[in-house]
Amino acid sequence: MVLAATLVGPGTIEVRDYPKPARLEPGAVLLRMIASGICGTDKHTFRGENVQYAGTAMERTTPFPIIQGHENLGVVDAVGDGDVRAYDGELLQVGDRVVPAPNVACGHCRSCRRGFPYYLCRNLENYGNSITSADAPHLFGGWAEHLYLKPRTAVFRVPDELASDVAVLTEIFAVTHSLERAAAVRSPGGFRPGDTVAVVGVGSLGMAHLVKAALMGAGRVIAVDRSEKRLALARRLVGAETVLAAGDEVAEVRELTAGEGVDLVVNATGFPGSFGTALGLVRDAGTIVEVGAFVDMGPEAFNPAVVCGRSLTIMGTGGEDLAAYPGTLALMARHAHEVPFGEMISHAFPVHEAATALLTSLDAANATKVLISDEITRP
Repeated sequence: MVLAATLVGPGTIEVRDYPKPARLEPGAVLLRMIASGICGTDKHTFRGENVQYAGTAMERTTPFPIIQGHENLGVVDAVGDGDVRAYDGELLQVGDRVVPAPNVACGHCRSCRRGFPYYLCRNLENYGNSITSADAPHLFGGWAEHLYLKPRTAVFRVPDELASDVAVLTEIFAVTHSLERAAAVRSPGGFRPGDTVAVVGVGSLGMAHLVKAALMGAGRVIAVDRSEKRLALARRLVGAETVLAAGDEVAEVRELTAGEGVDLVVNATGFPGSFGTALGLVRDAGTIVEVGAFVDMGPEAFNPAVVCGRSLTIMGTGGEDLAAYPGTLALMARHAHEVPFGEMISHAFPVHEAATALLTSLDAANATKVLISDEITRP
């Protein structure tokens, strides 16, 4: 039997036993889990805010019960029949330490045929989000001892030198391909080496963008958050300038930039009201990257004449791109000695304490990244 934390409905997690698959379908992979991160989306779902991809053809609600967890790291325990290969083209072997993609694209819808990033697939399946644990083989989320990966799931080998408490951050760092997209925007918008970048909301996803901007050559990085603990971490990781979000953050950032505003703002809070803050922080003809509003939290009013009159560029990013994973793993391995990535993890709890882990993660004043893990420890 396999132990798994199961969200049976908003606010209620039960630890359940599921049968370990005795046989895998061709092309499937079974992972023994090392660790799974708690994402902002997981917190929203726990609170009952579970309409995802709102207003799109992919709009869906959470099919309870589910095993949450899509930021996953594990070891290959078994492989189904067939030619099962990692993303690098090599055959997957039992014992390989890997990061799986959090989604499975259909490969045949219009978006897939056009070669769009796989999060634009119209038939996307999301581990930990859209696949119920009521259906066999049940283990479709990472908050468990094992994770079942369906055929066609992209799987990425982890470099031997990359510690597990860094490798588990791969998915959130892969989402920072949004900064590469911004870098492709022609001046006067976009992102260039030497630019000033502000990140609003430096939870795990925002922190990853802050670190990535620094590694891509930002001249200044500014972290804006309500948590002193997270701001202290931003200073420790990349020497960020920090602004406590207490109602006057726009004026404070404007003062830091001689009234000009920043070149690029990453809005990563996932809560209403922060987009207006981002508009106030960005310079004329600057760029706003929205990465936090994956779950429907309701509309936010702003005047589109501001976008036009100030020549702003607004970019939304719906997830990570598969093509970003190999470079992300290489980037973290290269910089692991100079950037203490693992310090982003504040807490780790075993599977049977998943409910405590989730509640801990909701305490923004004291928690950064919280893991479900029986192997990685934090005090």
